[in-house]
Amino acid sequence: MKIRSITYFLNPGWPLDTDALRGAGDFIKAARPAFENAGYDVQTTRIATSPFVEIVGSSRLEDILQFVHDFEKVISSFEYDYISIGPALPDDLQSYAVITEVIKAFESVFLAGMMTTARGEVSLSAVRACAQVIQRAGTLSSDGFANLRFAALANVPPGAPFFPAAYHTIQTGEGGPRFALAMEAADVVVNAVRNASSLREVRKEIVAEIENHARILSDIGMTLQIKYGVHYSGIDFTPAPYPLSDLSFGSAIEGLGVPAVGLHGTLAAAAFLVEALDRARFPRAGFNGLFFPVLEDAVLAERAALGTLLVKDLLLYSAVCGTGLDTVPLPGDVSVDDLYAILLDVAMLSQRLSKPLTARLMPIPGKVAGDSTDFNFDYFANSRVLGVQTAPIDGLLAGDESIQLESRRPRKG
Repeated sequence: MKIRSITYFLNPGWPLDTDALRGAGDFIKAARPAFENAGYDVQTTRIATSPFVEIVGSSRLEDILQFVHDFEKVISSFEYDYISIGPALPDDLQSYAVITEVIKAFESVFLAGMMTTARGEVSLSAVRACAQVIQRAGTLSSDGFANLRFAALANVPPGAPFFPAAYHTIQTGEGGPRFALAMEAADVVVNAVRNASSLREVRKEIVAEIENHARILSDIGMTLQIKYGVHYSGIDFTPAPYPLSDLSFGSAIEGLGVPAVGLHGTLAAAAFLVEALDRARFPRAGFNGLFFPVLEDAVLAERAALGTLLVKDLLLYSAVCGTGLDTVPLPGDVSVDDLYAILLDVAMLSQRLSKPLTARLMPIPGKVAGDSTDFNFDYFANSRVLGVQTAPIDGLLAGDESIQLESRRPRKG
């Protein structure tokens, strides 16, 4: 098990609060070796801010670019690898329009766009704005890689340590700095499946391993909290994979007996495994669900290439356990209407089930469904471009309303 990221959350202020940023630098210099000395490889350190439009108080491109420039300049002197400046918000639709320009200008900056409101609504306008961001970002490079740094969010709260979903809050009483851990823990699930002789044993081993690591990590986290005054929020044990079969969540699913991820039985296996994670007791931050990131998981990438794993399958599995659609390679000519239809499904599913979901979709210029991908990135396993089964949505669902959708609750009688 590795730590994918130590993620630090703060409101840096505007103009920048240099004391707060200096504190962030002092913290990470101590935090990384503290976890490494306990035997955990720390892959990255990241810093996430409050939503950029709330910090700057403006969605003017010039103001946002100046904020990011100054923030990145200060942070570059500290030991942070990546920056997230939070999501654009439905109450300021202009904030979505600046995202592509920020991605273009800064190579280490991540952003997101919220598709749901704090009032429990799905904003159709925000969904379409996210679709427009994805299409524009897909043209920034020949491989469509820029969309790695953008995600459309639905009901994702602050404090999730995985990027691009990570952002801080500036609500009264919750604005102090905090940190959380994003884990690369697919090996725990894979090993449990391989070593056990029954489903009960699989569940028992997953719970025991997660709780054991959580005790060690949380002891360190609380020590850092006391010493540096930075609130320790907890751990996201979503079993993020690495593109090797031994670190593939897809391997765990197939180890349970499913012939290939994407075939019937996949949902049952995924539901069982995430339920085991739910049983573990530890301080939770973020999703603590299951990722199905097509390009980050060797087995998922292979199954998608063979045609057994489709976009609709990924969305279906999100209903029982997942965190949405992640690193999904799409045709380069996918339209805004196509993307809108996919994102609308994600947003409505999230709202109806009252669970956080994200969508990180990657149209690849010049590629069509079935073409091979050719990324040169350590965290990706190449696959094939997935087709989309869409046609333009018209009528009322294509409007600009914000629709409140109550989460489903069983009714008596």
